Amino acid sequence: MKIGVRILIFCMLIISCKEQVQDASLNEGIWRVELEVMDNQLLPFNLKVDKGENGEYIMKILNADEVIEVDEIKIFEDSIIMQTPVFEGYLAGTFTNSSITGSFVKESLDRIVPFKAVYGEEERFSIKNSSKKNVSGIWETYFSPHTDDGYLGKGIFLQEDNKVTGTFRTTTGDYRYLDGVVDGDSLKLSAFDGAHAFLFTAKVTDSSMNGIFYSGNHFKEPFIASRNEGFDLPSPDSLTFIKEGYDQLAFEFPNINGVTVSLADDQFKDKVVIVQLMGTWCPNCLDETKFLVNYLEQNPNEDIAIIGLAFESVKTKEKAIKAIERLTDRIGVKYPILLAQYGSYDKAEAQKKLPMLNHVLSYPTTIFIDKKGDVRKIHTGFNGPATGDKFLEFKKEFNGFIEQLLQE
Repeated sequence: MKIGVRILIFCMLIISCKEQVQDASLNEGIWRVELEVMDNQLLPFNLKVDKGENGEYIMKILNADEVIEVDEIKIFEDSIIMQTPVFEGYLAGTFTNSSITGSFVKESLDRIVPFKAVYGEEERFSIKNSSKKNVSGIWETYFSPHTDDGYLGKGIFLQEDNKVTGTFRTTTGDYRYLDGVVDGDSLKLSAFDGAHAFLFTAKVTDSSMNGIFYSGNHFKEPFIASRNEGFDLPSPDSLTFIKEGYDQLAFEFPNINGVTVSLADDQFKDKVVIVQLMGTWCPNCLDETKFLVNYLEQNPNEDIAIIGLAFESVKTKEKAIKAIERLTDRIGVKYPILLAQYGSYDKAEAQKKLPMLNHVLSYPTTIFIDKKGDVRKIHTGFNGPATGDKFLEFKKEFNGFIEQLLQE
């Protein structure tokens, strides 16, 4: 499969980016895409195909309330590559007007997930039975329970008839806009955003869930959950901190032009500084980056500086820089993003580059520094728009804390 995909990629790259053969045709409207994950499970999502004013294809990935526009599409004869925005992942395959067969590819991680897409099917998950249970509410969740790799989650769901939307929050972020159904007593939820492909399946009762979480076709783990409306996760401000023996955060990393940047530079002197540990491959980081870009646009202030530290999975420095440039251009990032690491986003290796931190637990991790250069707060993870009220709560806390630091 990998050889076939690489040959297809080569064929696509030798044609001009602007070429889309006019006699190639995809039906406009809703498509249903199925990724083949583990245990013979299929991970579905919906895709809407339209044509722009110049006849070019524009696609939209649909997950509950999330709409991801895909406008980097290359077609040659019956072959197609659909490059998802910002992330390196892409869908590549061959097509007719009503079907596409191919693979979802993430080259830096050598991951290839087969998929099939069919035109005209709107139902994400087929429903055979009316829902016997309602999962609306809060669920205290344990992933990989009773193991050294176990971790906490918080399920937040809304069910109307068979349809379910919501997400799982964890201490490191959320599992995106999940979209699915309760079929009898079976819960099925999925999300695809171009970086991650998530599938959750579970048997449910009025008070419990027992299921499996799949990430692409490379990982799976069990999870259990119990209904608990009063449950919450540990404070994200309590998990990462400056170790004893260190006074301040310090680093020196190059920007995309190769110029070394340090917190000691004049551009950060006497300013409130937000340091964002992130990666261009990371959906929660993308959510936070959009939030920070929007914040700067709405609150222009010369006393605020933001700096990103990118920990990239791609295998070469050149590809890492290109990924940062692509993120910057697509999202309109005005603050500098430095290349802290490439070839791996291993958190233990990241912590070695920032030895004053007790650990790097999550991408993103956000470090708030006051005008004196002291670290005032470290926020682990990011709960984005899919978390609803939690996202709104974060925005309010963020705005208030930055205003406090500015007034000091």
